[in-house]
Amino acid sequence: MTEIALQDRAAPEGVCYGCGSKNPHGLHVKSYWHADGIHVMATHMPDSKYCGWPDLVYGGLLAMLVDCHSNWTAMAYHYRAEQREPGSLPRIDCVTGYLGLKYIKPTPMGVTLTLRARLDGELGRKSKIICEVYAGDVLTAIGDSIFVRTDTAQLSAVAHGRES
Repeated sequence: MTEIALQDRAAPEGVCYGCGSKNPHGLHVKSYWHADGIHVMATHMPDSKYCGWPDLVYGGLLAMLVDCHSNWTAMAYHYRAEQREPGSLPRIDCVTGYLGLKYIKPTPMGVTLTLRARLDGELGRKSKIICEVYAGDVLTAIGDSIFVRTDTAQLSAVAHGRES
């Protein structure tokens, strides 16, 4: 039996360009707990349209991958802390509070990228996630970001002026 991705379990109707299962044009990032119980893993093979410099992955794509995968890592940790399965109600959502990314080495095109993320410090309303990006065995970028547990319906209402 194949494990079901966190995105498909907790938000099968998701439309996020990076990780939404229902976005027909999206990247469809899929995140899974690693057997070590500490890391959440994902892989991605960049399409040639995400080339920055010749034969190198566009840095903005790396930022998007780190953002989506790190967010799912935060949510996975929240579900686990509450001893609940992803997809159980009430749904847990997090949003990006701060996205930090350090580019270590150029990331080559044509190589599967592996994202390896974990909680750094205490899990709370605001949680720090570290996400490493590997091209093969080479570490090319590190995300150091903050994700905030929130009510996304309320955020949408505020963004559209329906609530202050």
